[in-house]
Amino acid sequence: MGFRVGLTYNVKSEFVLKPGDPPDLNAEFDHEETVQHIERALTEGGHQVVRIGGARGLLERWGRLDADIVFNIAEGYEGRNRESQVPILLEMMRVPFVGADGLTLGLTLDKVMTKKVLIAEGICTPRYVEVSDPDKLWAVDLAYPLIVKLRYEGSSKGLSEKSLVNTPEELKRQVRWLVETYKGASVFVEEFVEGKEFTVAVIGNDALEAYPVCQIILDGVTDLGRKFFTWAYLRSGADYLCPAPIPEPLAKEMCSLALRTYQAVDCRDFGRVDFRVDRHGKPYVLEINPLPSLSTEDVFNYIAKTRGMTHHQIINRILDTALARHGLLRAPTDGSPASATRSR
Repeated sequence: MGFRVGLTYNVKSEFVLKPGDPPDLNAEFDHEETVQHIERALTEGGHQVVRIGGARGLLERWGRLDADIVFNIAEGYEGRNRESQVPILLEMMRVPFVGADGLTLGLTLDKVMTKKVLIAEGICTPRYVEVSDPDKLWAVDLAYPLIVKLRYEGSSKGLSEKSLVNTPEELKRQVRWLVETYKGASVFVEEFVEGKEFTVAVIGNDALEAYPVCQIILDGVTDLGRKFFTWAYLRSGADYLCPAPIPEPLAKEMCSLALRTYQAVDCRDFGRVDFRVDRHGKPYVLEINPLPSLSTEDVFNYIAKTRGMTHHQIINRILDTALARHGLLRAPTDGSPASATRSR
């Protein structure tokens, strides 16, 4: 007998772009196909799925949310705490859920706060500055080229070829463009790491597993140099090599850094850590995503294949990991669809 699993999410169709909005304003939200895929995976795992939607859907069901656990992929609306909205409501409702809590999601969506934690933990990340006064950017103490990013966003939102700057003039122009385009958004600047890009998926809590390193391919190229993932690739597609064809010591180093990063921000159940590796083979942690995409086009589908699993099975493994953390499974499973009965 399976569980009754609530599914919280936000889909792109919820967000209607207004005239003048940047085209990637809803980049973080999932496609309906991804929600359907997760629903099918959980059903295949023997569970009954209840679609809830986002935070508003939870509020509408306040006091009558009939679910043993909620599988959360909701991105939320507005501000640096938007990803925390659903987890905080679920905590208030005392409903178990899959994934990180509100504190971790708020911390990691804020890329500057994440960097402060990484630096405190001795984890190598590119040097950066917060942008408080665009008119003083000429004095920034960083080595060009630099990359200009939105502070509270993911899914490469706000990133384009113009985000990579080589002069103070280009830097100032790009910062002003972001602030004006995204209505006063906070911006930060970091040193750009020329080289290759990788990602490492992690699943687990007390017993963590870093999955094989995957290498990012853009436009058919693995040695990216100055190429980097932008919002445009979400539409045209990127690809992965998994496992990455890299020396074993480098792979082990990135997996170790991924686990340290995951633990540093109190990630739970699953997450993804992104890296750039410079021309000297030194890895830098760019960010951790404790709410990574479970699209069939993203990395969790690729790592499933390295374990001889289907994407449906890896989704059920994530659920089982959360069920065990909440004490709802009598024993951890091996990644096959869950068959344990309710323990409460």
